[in-house]
Amino acid sequence: MMQPVTRSANAAILVLNAGSSSVKFALFEADGLRPLCRGGIEGIGSRARFGGASGSRAHLFDGAELPEGSSHEAATQWLLDRLRWVDDIELCAAGHRVVHGGPDLSKPVVIDESVMTILEGLIALAPAHQPHNLAAIRAVAEAWPSLPQLACFDTAFHRTMPRLAQLFAIPHSLTDEGLVRYGFHGLSYQHIADVLPGIAGERAKGRVIVAHLGHGASLCAMRDGRSVATTMGFTALDGLMMGMRCGAIDAGLVLYLIEQRGMAPADVSEILNRRSGLLGVSGISNDARTLLASKEPRAAEALDLFAYRVVRESGSMIAALGGLDAFVFTAGIGERSAQIRAAIGRGLAWAGIRLDEDRNVAHDTRISADDAQVPVYVIPADEERPIARAVAVQFLPA
Repeated sequence: MMQPVTRSANAAILVLNAGSSSVKFALFEADGLRPLCRGGIEGIGSRARFGGASGSRAHLFDGAELPEGSSHEAATQWLLDRLRWVDDIELCAAGHRVVHGGPDLSKPVVIDESVMTILEGLIALAPAHQPHNLAAIRAVAEAWPSLPQLACFDTAFHRTMPRLAQLFAIPHSLTDEGLVRYGFHGLSYQHIADVLPGIAGERAKGRVIVAHLGHGASLCAMRDGRSVATTMGFTALDGLMMGMRCGAIDAGLVLYLIEQRGMAPADVSEILNRRSGLLGVSGISNDARTLLASKEPRAAEALDLFAYRVVRESGSMIAALGGLDAFVFTAGIGERSAQIRAAIGRGLAWAGIRLDEDRNVAHDTRISADDAQVPVYVIPADEERPIARAVAVQFLPA
């Protein structure tokens, strides 16, 4: 472990979270991890927009306009430019969400050149995320060359899964090379595991499914706050249908496109990663909000398929858990779409789920009926706080 960072009274931790279509940020007080400012940019790759900032330092973004057509790199630089010349905050360390840690990086790690080399070698396993994560690290290093940085991995939370849950039925020599189920959205799941006991009590220690439903989507089966199964696999392409990603698909279909249609692997990758999911099925948009507002039949079909896939995969999570004690919705769609939650709730009525319509529409924390066998909760995602906590543990003296 490196030497603790000396900090001033106005020291702050910067957290950057670069997703496939967004860049989120948060500033936390070094003492106590009180959030000073949060915000982010959404819709990168289609129509990038600044979603606003909250907190006592939100004024840093007053009047600031995001350049039209911003890329991930431009959006990150825009955020850092807002923070770079603040005179009442002194950054003491930074933390980053990094999607893939591979087989060896299962805990937060201090970033240096050797770590960057390892992470660059994992780009092929998370091509929609890893390059943006690494670009954010480089941007911070350029803005603050001496600032220590920590990488926190989405894959780390799932390393508690039993070996059978991590295996694919492929030759063991490939398994030994690290071709296993890694799972993702781990920082989001870690946050839910941290806060659920204060919301659900003893049920949080039981058999819980967490549905992280956003532009990227997955399920995690937890027991005692630890991952025992998840829908994403070797890459973030597996599992649920997503905004632009297809989710689980017959491998034979991929071979058919290459062998019979003569498609190059890069073209197949483009279809599966950027032209499928809600966008591909609807032909309209990758944004659930747009589809919910549309009267086009294909928009409705895309949303129906999305809910169906969540219900079907939830069945597999329940099987892995041996039952169900609680269900949690989180992330953009999970937090904001009462209509999609209702459809999923109806599909899981057999498992003891029954939503209260008024609570669901009001986005209450508990949206299940009082007499439902399985309580259902809506908990806002917060991938940034687990990162800030890890940074504090790593760099800041107690």
